[in-house]
Amino acid sequence: MIDVQRLRSDFPMLHGKKMQGCDLIYFDNAATTFKPQAVRAAVDYYYTDITCNAHRGDYDLSYTVDQAYEGTRERVARFLHAQTNEIVFTSGTSESLNLVAQGYGRKFLHEGDIVLSSESEHASCVLPWMKVCEERKAALSFIPLDPSGHIDMDSFRAQMSDRVKVIALAMITNVLGYEAPIQEICAMAHSYGAVVVVDGAQSVPHMPIDVRKLDCDFLAFSAHKMCGPTGTGVLYGKYALLDAMDPLHLGGGSNARYDMCGNIRLKNPPFKFESGTPNIEGVLGLRAAIDYLDAVGMANIHAYELELHHYIVKELLKMNHIIVYNPDAQSAIITFNVKDVFAQDAATFFNANGIAVRSGQHCAKLLIDRLNTSATIRASLYFYNTKAEADRFLAVCAQANMQSCLDVYF
Repeated sequence: MIDVQRLRSDFPMLHGKKMQGCDLIYFDNAATTFKPQAVRAAVDYYYTDITCNAHRGDYDLSYTVDQAYEGTRERVARFLHAQTNEIVFTSGTSESLNLVAQGYGRKFLHEGDIVLSSESEHASCVLPWMKVCEERKAALSFIPLDPSGHIDMDSFRAQMSDRVKVIALAMITNVLGYEAPIQEICAMAHSYGAVVVVDGAQSVPHMPIDVRKLDCDFLAFSAHKMCGPTGTGVLYGKYALLDAMDPLHLGGGSNARYDMCGNIRLKNPPFKFESGTPNIEGVLGLRAAIDYLDAVGMANIHAYELELHHYIVKELLKMNHIIVYNPDAQSAIITFNVKDVFAQDAATFFNANGIAVRSGQHCAKLLIDRLNTSATIRASLYFYNTKAEADRFLAVCAQANMQSCLDVYF
């Protein structure tokens, strides 16, 4: 069980913040999350007590930073049930996914090969493969969605062949919030010799993840969506694949030696992917965030979010003027519209009532035709949101209509 009120005391952003004169209700956690004091303390500790570069100095202070930095790599590995040398630090999910597309896809895809994705994916999961497939003369194909918006597994099985080399999917999509059966997809992919790249941006912060059990080949996620700092992310990759692929960047820290003839010998993974000075404070903040989330319990977080999600959706479905696009999602994401009201106008109405939600296409522009709308509103929850906030949100939903939304502007 989660003691939400006690946990809320750890988050400065949850206290005394106003929006349009109302107490702030933050339902945009899929975009980024608030940070507990422990994360701020970890970042401050780096800046006030151990500021120096990592992997560069031969003195005590540098050793302290090295230990803290590499200790975080070990902590992330335990969090994912991975090996330490399978954890690469990046700037976030987008860089992690680009690293796989450029470092693995550009090297190993050939003309006529196929990359499979789906029309519900975030741009960061699809666009890198569009570019690489164009360069390598490979084909990017999309697994159809069933009428509810889930991956159509029958169609997926029918599309699989020896030509499919990569499958790139989100474990939980960022608009509809549906969970893909990654373990089943990985088993099928591996039977054909394909690798699976998982966008974990919306799953790692919300539920227990075991990469060994999933048997995924790559997994990407961001710290800022799980109570950590911005500009910090992780790429998990099976060591043999990391060893075979190329880095995105070259520079200090990634090479073992080079000479004037152009011979370059790179370090072993994960270090060959981490050129230059890393985001040290962000990495230390990520460790504090993981420690915090593990203390709450990832299973507890997931169960609480589902309870809150189901409560809100049940009440929304009673409102004839609200369209819910993902009523059966088993995640913290609720995507909806107010009938006859443009999504951004409705979001402005929520803002006027102190509620932060996201509106638009949510970086998933291929999904709009499927939903038969130009934009949607997304309310996304986290473990520090309360039932009282849910009730306030539902009350505002009940008041939302064309006139009330227009009144905000006049």
